[in-house]
Amino acid sequence: MPVRRLITLSAFAFLLPFASACTMTGHGTTTECAVSGCTVTFERGVSAKASVLGIDAELVAVDGDLVTLSIGGQRVTVPVGESEAAGGTNVRVSEVTPDKVVVVLATGLEQN
Repeated sequence: MPVRRLITLSAFAFLLPFASACTMTGHGTTTECAVSGCTVTFERGVSAKASVLGIDAELVAVDGDLVTLSIGGQRVTVPVGESEAAGGTNVRVSEVTPDKVVVVLATGLEQN
């Protein structure tokens, strides 16, 4: 695991109990983070990117129920409602509409 990612994940794990949730917005994205991970809502039709948990996430394409993302520089195609591992992160596509794609990113730090 790269040192930068290890430091980011350690800081995230340390600071998370002190914060309930946070919301960030960027060009074409809204990101909401909680203990279980981060939910990124990508606007469709724009070049939407987000930096989440020290990892860059980008919506590449949508073909029906298949969503292609770039997660930490690694391309992954995930069917809606399913999960895949990419860039050291669990990636789940929870929703696709004509206007947006909702993706949940989790590092395995979630609490049961």
